[in-house]
Amino acid sequence: MKVLMYGWEFPPIQSGGLGVACQGIVEGLLGHQHEVFLVLPKTNPAMQMYDPGFFKILSAGQSGGMVQVKNIPTALYSPYSTSEESYQRQVQNKFKNEEEPDAIYGHNIMEEVHRYASQAAVHANKVDHDVIHVHDWLTAEAGVQAKKLSNQPLVMQVHATEFDRSGENPNQQVYDLERRGMENADRVIAVSHYTKKMLMEHYGVPEWKIDVVHNAVRPNFKQYQKTHHLEKKDKIVLFLGRMTMQKGPDYFLHMAQKVLSHMKNVKFIMAGDGDMMEQVIKMAIDLKIERNVLFSGFLKGEEIAQAYAEADLYVMPSVSEPFGITPLEAIRQGTPVVISKQSGVSEVIKSALRVNFWDVDDMAEKIIAALKYPALSKVLRDHSKRELGQLTWHDQAGEIAKTYNKIVNPLV
Repeated sequence: MKVLMYGWEFPPIQSGGLGVACQGIVEGLLGHQHEVFLVLPKTNPAMQMYDPGFFKILSAGQSGGMVQVKNIPTALYSPYSTSEESYQRQVQNKFKNEEEPDAIYGHNIMEEVHRYASQAAVHANKVDHDVIHVHDWLTAEAGVQAKKLSNQPLVMQVHATEFDRSGENPNQQVYDLERRGMENADRVIAVSHYTKKMLMEHYGVPEWKIDVVHNAVRPNFKQYQKTHHLEKKDKIVLFLGRMTMQKGPDYFLHMAQKVLSHMKNVKFIMAGDGDMMEQVIKMAIDLKIERNVLFSGFLKGEEIAQAYAEADLYVMPSVSEPFGITPLEAIRQGTPVVISKQSGVSEVIKSALRVNFWDVDDMAEKIIAALKYPALSKVLRDHSKRELGQLTWHDQAGEIAKTYNKIVNPLV
């Protein structure tokens, strides 16, 4: 099958799990001998984001699959930058914009989303394809316009909703783009049953139209060793993600304070950046735990894998997490995890310590137990790795292909 796919980010340039998932899906589809024409934004005209050689190797490594890539110039660095971060990056890249920045998504993102859509959609008239596949609100409009041009079926995959990112105060423009994409889509793929329920409740998507396909993780090509320079007696608890309301960094700090009241030899590393960064740093000081909380900033590439490997425990206290790939990445590096029950990943990894994000007492108790008792940590590590081995992008891409077939070959 020939797939015209619209993406927003792709490794090595990425801001979160969306890019990781997009790469896994493309690789999985190639493994099933499908052809993918991938349209991606290019954030800086002076920089080649995606190495064509990588995609040639990717295609050659699969039996029958093929991928082609088209870059669409855009002024955006990341959909999740704060307005100030995004503006400064645009200035550094010599982009000029006179409009007021959006407080959550970054400087002038709506204009870029629509500009990308108008330029990207024209490929529907240039590329032979059986189905159009888009990811989240960022590419939904491109898919809607492409469907009008080619009259081919549209699949919208939802990795996160505006209600996950902004709680009960959604950005109306983002919500409208999400809903428009889902209404025009022939099928909608949700990354979890948790997300499926949200799509039905908040967007009015009928149940029959939604297929659930969980995310996976790429194989572990390299093992990392614990090389941290902290004292050997120190235990390391890791938070890795955007410093935003959705990811729960404030709950992580309140939990840290409770853990430190029972265990002094614990360091809490917070990796990432976001609009709550200053607030989180101030909170650590106010809670009088700043000496035990280390802020590493945004990590990328091998830095992320190394951080997982060095941690004794990884914690994802998300307030609302449609799936959550980071726990899978931590497990892949041999690190046990504590995950929010308000996440899709809790549907597939049962051998994890699961908590309600708001119950910092329960979270602290479970973390103390995992740090104090090596036997518990080993059981969590071994069992979760076994579960992870059953979750591959090849299998998940096969499920996505089934969704394609429902609309391309409805009578088969």
